[in-house]
Amino acid sequence: MYRIGQKEIEAIEKVLCSGKVFRYGIGGECTRFEERYAKYLSVKHVLMTSSGTTALTAAMVGQNVGPGDEVLVPACTYIATAIAVVAAGAIPVIVDVDESITMCPDAMEAAIGPRTKAAVPVHMWGLPCDMDRIMAIAATHNLRIIEDACQCVGGGYKGRKVGAIGHAAGFSFNYYKNMTCGEGGAAVTNDDNAIPRMGCMVDCCKFYWTDRETDESLFISNGARASEVEGAILNCQLDRIDGMVNRMRRMKKRVLRETADSGITPIKANSLDDECGSHVMFVLPSQEQASRFRELTGCGIAGQTGRHVYTEWDPIFAHSGAPHPAMNPFNFDVNKDCRMDYTRDMCAPSLDILNRTAMFGMHPDRKRDDMTALIRKINKAAKEVL
Repeated sequence: MYRIGQKEIEAIEKVLCSGKVFRYGIGGECTRFEERYAKYLSVKHVLMTSSGTTALTAAMVGQNVGPGDEVLVPACTYIATAIAVVAAGAIPVIVDVDESITMCPDAMEAAIGPRTKAAVPVHMWGLPCDMDRIMAIAATHNLRIIEDACQCVGGGYKGRKVGAIGHAAGFSFNYYKNMTCGEGGAAVTNDDNAIPRMGCMVDCCKFYWTDRETDESLFISNGARASEVEGAILNCQLDRIDGMVNRMRRMKKRVLRETADSGITPIKANSLDDECGSHVMFVLPSQEQASRFRELTGCGIAGQTGRHVYTEWDPIFAHSGAPHPAMNPFNFDVNKDCRMDYTRDMCAPSLDILNRTAMFGMHPDRKRDDMTALIRKINKAAKEVL
């Protein structure tokens, strides 16, 4: 959580005092946020959800991803990306990242098989993927692209907001994200035909709130509906996001500029002017040098967060995709020819890159003197390590 305060408190108070906390109603906070966020992203449709995971699942179901399909996911992402694939009934296929710490387009194309239906480029740690190449590959191979923008709220790629480039996308408003309501998410798309299916995934009783006579696509699901309290918070957070992201971008560019002569190599940037700027990362020549760099600077190592690398996806390796074997997509007969033989070293190039990558988190309220001290620390450590 970056900034939250009195404005959010007043917005919550207004909702609670109104007694209208259910999201359906004229001029409600959830509806207002969906309309505003759609305009912000330049997309046609936004559906608030309970989490980024449910948002991604709704986005996939909206693109008709399901049993019999493989979906390409990157080796570096939170397990929720793979969980959403399984929740849709499909099977995740793990592919390498490159030195941008996002899905490698070459690895993505090489991994396409006869059952590959979609790919999920993840804009990890606020870093946009190489969407030009990814969309070109998708067009060639007739793949659906579902952007995982959960960690890139406010970020963009070459002048467009992430989430508005693929066929659909999911966002997270979890406590740790750039824009937050504690927990929450949003599924977005420009695809009119996807909205009825996405809506059913978000609202288990959608048929009660729509025209039951004309909507022929209704089905039941567990549901992932948001509340007016979350909508109220997010309307305040949306007013804050650009100022915070712009400040972090300036901080990051300063760090990169003032460490340029140190000899340390920044990760590859796919769209430096448009990303979130929430992390500054450097790739060291070896894992030993990265470890020493961490000792000297207190940085994190991308491959050692404990939860953002495919090797940490225990339920995926165990093929534990549901509470009952008959409901487990890994057991479906229609999925028997999908690739699901996961090994811990299957994406060794990714592990090498991630374990050599030092990362520093930015914060919009960090003081200039603190940034100066960080830059000095990086430059000093680089001289010792390289």
